[in-house]
Amino acid sequence: MTSDGDSNTRSNHKSGNRKSGGMNAQRQQRVRLEISREAARLFWEHGVAATSGEQIASAVGISVRTLWRHFRNKESCAEPVLAQDVEEFVAVLRRWPREVSLEDHLVEWATNRPRDPDRQSYDEAVIKMTVLAEKEPDLRAAWLMTNDRIEREMAEIIADRLRRSADDIEVRLHAAAATAVLRVISEDVSAALMAGADRASIGNPIKHMAHAVRVATGGVVGDPVEPGKQ
Repeated sequence: MTSDGDSNTRSNHKSGNRKSGGMNAQRQQRVRLEISREAARLFWEHGVAATSGEQIASAVGISVRTLWRHFRNKESCAEPVLAQDVEEFVAVLRRWPREVSLEDHLVEWATNRPRDPDRQSYDEAVIKMTVLAEKEPDLRAAWLMTNDRIEREMAEIIADRLRRSADDIEVRLHAAAATAVLRVISEDVSAALMAGADRASIGNPIKHMAHAVRVATGGVVGDPVEPGKQ
């Protein structure tokens, strides 16, 4: 029979393993994002074809072997920054109150969004990947998959606001139109910023997006759907 002391020791050991595993998973996610940001910088500075896995690994301070444990090829290094971007945006859309317009909701999010250096570095990586995706087929595939994810989530969100099924053809059309608007404006703004445009000169992308979504969906998506604060 196992003593109480032995039971406690084993229990603590198992608990420690679970905690360690959780920390390892978080660390792996951080490492993948750091690799992705460095890859975005190198891709932008040298081009995808001229950037090697060895260069990406060296920029992050890891071995090439470690790099290939995280990614199947160098082009796939672009995926984490885009995936994190879509996760954040989808989370914002899911929090969209029924009594609030899309414009007001996005403006509030953009106003209160953290502006620390790490966040700025991440945003710059997303912008670079968005611009490069226009001319790099492998990066384009990752960018379009990101937008496909947004479209699917958008269908669920629109369906909920309209009290309809996400499989409803009208809901799907609205989701496709809204996602296309977001993609085109994101590409346009990113290209302008990387070309050296001043942020003040590009206007307010958030308001532009909200207005364009409303127009693209014939006014169905964008306005509050319940009485409340405007």
